[in-house]
Amino acid sequence: MPAPRSLTGPIPDTAPFPPQDLPSFLRCCEGSWMSLRSRFDLAKADDTDQQAGEGGDASSDSWHRSERGELTMQHRLEGSDGEPGSLVSQADGAAAQRLTFHADGHFEVGSDGNQASSSGSWTLWPDGSLELSLQAEGRLIRERIWFTKPNLRLRSTVEHQEDGRAGRASFSSEIRRVSRPAAS
Repeated sequence: MPAPRSLTGPIPDTAPFPPQDLPSFLRCCEGSWMSLRSRFDLAKADDTDQQAGEGGDASSDSWHRSERGELTMQHRLEGSDGEPGSLVSQADGAAAQRLTFHADGHFEVGSDGNQASSSGSWTLWPDGSLELSLQAEGRLIRERIWFTKPNLRLRSTVEHQEDGRAGRASFSSEIRRVSRPAAS
């Protein structure tokens, strides 16, 4: 009989990889993750380039930064049959955030236990990557999440302004924390 799957351990060896449906993808996200995120403010990068062309200082690094962090994710099955459930995430002591997914291709974002504050659409692509699109305050935010291995997850996010220009972007690599098996 197989051992039960731990929330902080790897996904079961019997699970298809990459995930073939949204519930499998959400289960694959579950656990504790170490994260390295690089953030880019593309509007500031354009300003820096423009200043350099005008004789200004082109060496400013204010348009990008990298940071390490911790992220915990939990998949919850709730609501009506056929619904994929939700992901509750918490990063570095911030308030928990809930993404509730619906089978019709939309999702809602809110604080855990509170009503949704915004909504968007999701697409699970044939390559096993999940794309989230969110329209908010005149911006379109697209995030793509994919696994290269069951315990290595990558995320890219791009924000587009109303006029189509890219605003901010980020890239994250996340490694699942796994506990060592007990010595026998």
